[in-house]
Formats: sequence, C-alpha cells, structure tokens
Amino acid sequence: MPSPLPLSRLLAARSLVVLAAVAALAACGKSSAPAAGGAAPPPPEVGVVTIQPGDVGLVNELPGRLEASRVAQVRARAAGILQQRLFREGSEVKAGQRLFQIDSAPYQATLQSARATLARAEANLTQARALAERYAPLVKENAVSQQEFANAQAAQKQAEADVAAGRAAVRTAEINVGYANVTAPISGRIGRALVTEGALVGQGEATQLAVIQQINPMYVNFTQSVGEVYRLRRAFESGRLKGSGDGVAKVSVVLEDGSVYRRDGRLLFSDLTVDSTTGQVTLRAEIPNPDGQLLPGLYVRVRIEQATASNAVLLPQQAVTRSAQGDTVMVVDGEGKVATRTITLGGEQNAQWVVLDGLKPGEQVVVDGFQKMQPGAPVKPVPWQRPGSAAPAVKSS
Repeated sequence: MPSPLPLSRLLAARSLVVLAAVAALAACGKSSAPAAGGAAPPPPEVGVVTIQPGDVGLVNELPGRLEASRVAQVRARAAGILQQRLFREGSEVKAGQRLFQIDSAPYQATLQSARATLARAEANLTQARALAERYAPLVKENAVSQQEFANAQAAQKQAEADVAAGRAAVRTAEINVGYANVTAPISGRIGRALVTEGALVGQGEATQLAVIQQINPMYVNFTQSVGEVYRLRRAFESGRLKGSGDGVAKVSVVLEDGSVYRRDGRLLFSDLTVDSTTGQVTLRAEIPNPDGQLLPGLYVRVRIEQATASNAVLLPQQAVTRSAQGDTVMVVDGEGKVATRTITLGGEQNAQWVVLDGLKPGEQVVVDGFQKMQPGAPVKPVPWQRPGSAAPAVKSS
C-alpha cells in the first residue's frame, strides 16, 4: 500500500486545478463576447422597381363566344331526287359554286313546253299584227268596216299578251331548272351533307342540304356589366381616362388553353339595351381568322382595351397591400428607409395592378424582401427581377 501524499503537495495540486478552470472560463468569455468597436451588419437587400409613369391601356377580360360572321343554310328549292353531291365536306366553297344536282328532267320538259307555247304565241302575234296593219288604210277608204278593224286591233293586243305570258312561263321554267342545280349562296366553309344521293328533297318544304359558315372574319359576342360602363364614362368625363388613340377599342382573344390569339380585333358595337335579369350589356367584336384557327361556338376570354390612363404605372400585384383602409405600397426614401404610401388602383392587367395616383417618377417601390425589413431600419434597394427572367424587370409603361 503506497504512503499518503504530504499536505503541502495536495494543496498545491488543488490550486493548479482552480487556476486552470478560471483560465478556461476567461477564454470562453472572451470568445463569446462581441469585439469591442466591431462593424454593424449590412442593411438587408430588398427588390424594388423604379417608377416611370406613362400611358397604360386599361384592359378588361370578359367571357365570350365565337360566332361565324355569316351563316347560310343550303336548301332544296326544287322538288326531286338528289342525284349528286359536288363538294368535299369541310372544304372551302365560293359563292355560286355548284353543290348538289337534283334530277332536272321534269323541269327541262316543262321548259321545252313553255318555249313551244311562246313560239305559238309569237306566231299568232305576227299574224294579228299583219292583219291590223293591213286593215288600217282600208278602213279609211271604207273598204272594211270599223268593227272589223277594231276586232283586228283587239286580236293583236291579245296576241301580245299571250307572248308576254309565254315569256314569263319560259322564265319560270328556266328558274326551276336552275334550282335543280343547287349552288352556294355565300363563300365560306361548308359542313357535312345532311342528305345523301337518292333522297327525295324539296317535296312540300325546302329541305336543308348543308350549312355554310363564313369564318373569316369571326364575331365574338361578350357582355360587360352596366356598372363598369358607367364607371368608364365618368372617368372619361373627369379626364382621368381617355379613349383609344384610333377611336376604336382593341380586342384580343384568349383561347381555352390560356394562349393569346396572335391577331387583334376591333369592337363593332355595344347593345343599346341592358339585360334586365343580369344587368349586362352585350358587345360584339370582329376578329380576323384567315387560317381558320378560330371555330364557331368556341368559348374564349376577351381582353378589350376601352380606355387609356395617363401618367399611370403597372406594378406587380405582390407589391400592393389591399385592406379596408385603402391600397398601399412600401417606398424606399432618400435615406434608404421604408415608408408606406397610399395609392389609387385602376384595375388589374396581366397579373399587375394599374396605379393611377399616389406615386411619383423615380420612386422605388418594394416588390420583394418584406420579411427582411425592420421598422425604422435602413434597407439596400436592388432592381427586382421577375421569376424566370435574367434581366431586371422595369414595371412602367
């Protein structure tokens, strides 16, 4: 068994342990304490857009339906057996193009009979005219009686009437023969044939044979609330808005898949009557459709630019805070601090708000980085970039 340590050595060892612990605590305190006189952290970065007011077209997006500009039902106006279809279903046809052939043999026979009757009437007219002309000098010499001369004149007039009636009958027969050749009343795209060869058509009624629709241009019918119409009218009267530059509202069509049709149209008219059940006014626009991409009956969204706002700005929707107290944005002032600004909105357009009033040229509006801002603390404004874009986005007109 080892001998115990002397008391002096034991006290010296404990003193070393205490000094080591104090030194370790002092080192920990120095490492955790902030360096005296160190630099403050830099201000957080926030994405901003610089205000550059300009003319902004106010666009409303409304639901609508496409409609062919002209629609014609091809019907049989002559009764008979359909002998031939002379077009390809779904193709483009021209006005006057032959589409169907109806059996015209009965009408040809009627035409020949009418021509024969006309020839007989013309022969009788020639004879009656010659007799009246021969009696004219004889009646003056009392070689024939006045009664005979009057009868000759009456026979001539009756023969002339028979000729006129014969010509009308020939014309009627020619029209019926023409009806046997069914032609296109308008140019456009023809649909499927509604009857087949061998069918009896036009018997008692004008049988529908096909439908032709002119789809270039197309019409789009849509509605707008009467409240919106009055709001625009008051804005025009107050001078806050002005009409389109060419005096005609521009219209674009958004298809069912969300794509925008590449050709713009123009507003044709607004209905004078308000629908009593919906409070809507009907509008119609004309859209060019040379390649036939738009089809009748298609549901679309209509974007119509009815007015232009002067000195307005387009801002991303995320930059605007909407509340019952009003619409506001955050603006970076000259000292790099953020201030709240009340604005006036004029509607929504392409996921952006149209700001009519409340901002000045050159001001920087915060779009991104709200969570980094502290009350009264400065921020570092940097140009905001739209997600997916490589260059800074400038939200101005």
